[in-house]
Amino acid sequence: MSEPKSRRPVAVREALQSYLARTGLERRIAQAQVVPEWPRLVGPQIATVTAPESVTADGTLFVRVATSAWMTELQLMTPEIMARLNAGRGTGRIKTIRWLLSR
Repeated sequence: MSEPKSRRPVAVREALQSYLARTGLERRIAQAQVVPEWPRLVGPQIATVTAPESVTADGTLFVRVATSAWMTELQLMTPEIMARLNAGRGTGRIKTIRWLLSR
């Protein structure tokens, strides 16, 4: 018979971080953080006419826009907004933004 492996106790935080990294959930959580951080990242003017909805596993952020005029403006600003969203993010980067007109 083989002896059981001796394991040292692991802190819950450490075990959870390891699990999240191993399963890819760490990246998804980092991507999802863009939604509550949206007003701070884009500023009050853009935040008042937009509403981030969701982030897909491939890094696509879906954002509702109040008017077609704003949607056109935001499409032109996408590279600048992407830079703001991804600044300082190692994992969980947003790859594309899909602007959706609110109905």
